[in-house]
Amino acid sequence: MTFLNQVDDLTTSSASHHVAEQTAAIVYCEANFAGLDGKTAHGLVRFCEAFKIRAIIDSQSAGLDAGLLLDGISNGIPIVADLSKALALPGPRATTFIYGMAPADGLYGKDDRRVLMLAIEAGLNLVSGMREFLNDDSEFALAAARHAVSIRDVRRPPALKDLRLFSGSIAKARCIRIAVLGTDGAIGKRTTATLLVQALNASGIHAVLVSTGQTGLIQGGRYGIPLDAIPSQFCSGEVEAAVVEAYCTEKPAVIVIEGQGALSHPAYLSSSFILRGSQPQAVVLQHAPARRQLSDFPFVPMPTPASEIRLIESFAPTRVIGLTLNHEGMNDAELSAAIALYSADLGIPVTDAVSRAPSALVAMVLRAFPELCVSIDGQL
Repeated sequence: MTFLNQVDDLTTSSASHHVAEQTAAIVYCEANFAGLDGKTAHGLVRFCEAFKIRAIIDSQSAGLDAGLLLDGISNGIPIVADLSKALALPGPRATTFIYGMAPADGLYGKDDRRVLMLAIEAGLNLVSGMREFLNDDSEFALAAARHAVSIRDVRRPPALKDLRLFSGSIAKARCIRIAVLGTDGAIGKRTTATLLVQALNASGIHAVLVSTGQTGLIQGGRYGIPLDAIPSQFCSGEVEAAVVEAYCTEKPAVIVIEGQGALSHPAYLSSSFILRGSQPQAVVLQHAPARRQLSDFPFVPMPTPASEIRLIESFAPTRVIGLTLNHEGMNDAELSAAIALYSADLGIPVTDAVSRAPSALVAMVLRAFPELCVSIDGQL
């Protein structure tokens, strides 16, 4: 199956942003690369401002090219069997070891702990988005001090005294705000949001991304929070504050907010806080047509895009302006048929952000907000 892929063209989330020198890193994704729980590794392979990814560790896919396996486009990032082989690669030595998996329970297994300790002993700084904080584990904290390396627990929330309640300051963000929500978790919302921001910037519309998950923050996102690590009372306020900070700093025409989970999801409630805190004028909905049950919750059937759209538009004063598809388990002909079917049924633009031209994403936004054409005209 061959798709025209856009992920190899990802650039920064703001055209004016100066990219600092990247830190060389190894990403650990044992037995999960190109699987549902490997989404942090997937995001880092597709796009990363903060790190230069030197290798992916997954013994089950060793010898393959990470980009080719994930998206059908070679990116020169090798998949290797273990840490020793990653460190033996020619070129600049990695200084950081990133835990690239996101299991539902957020906990490390015994093998994970062993490899993380090997990384510390090899002099690598650790970065992890898990719910289990390595800095709070005396074994890891002592080892890190002994080997003079750092541990970054990305999902650690701010101190209670620093958390913000919803204040109404979202009114200061005088720009178009678009939330990219989904019908499930691990369905491609972050990738679509990143591609949307990239496409808008490339067309002359200044757009900025606000991340709400650990992967976006590890990638180098300048605005955002690990939303599911925040106490629920402060979630809306923290989303609001991140959006307002992005607006006040960059004055973009569009802010795109990365979604989490799904509004209809029985376990993940973050979408409700994103809708309340960012108060988007529009939503782009991400869906996987071939997925029949919720990922990690096989006893729950997938919602339809139509039912999710009704729920979103009844829950918040917003509108769904387009549907983006995740083509997992589909060939190109099936994807094209799904795009045509959903477009006819829903009466909104439909595309696949990864395998179709980025101009479709821009057209989706301009159809909903024709006033943005002025931004484009001003660049001509």
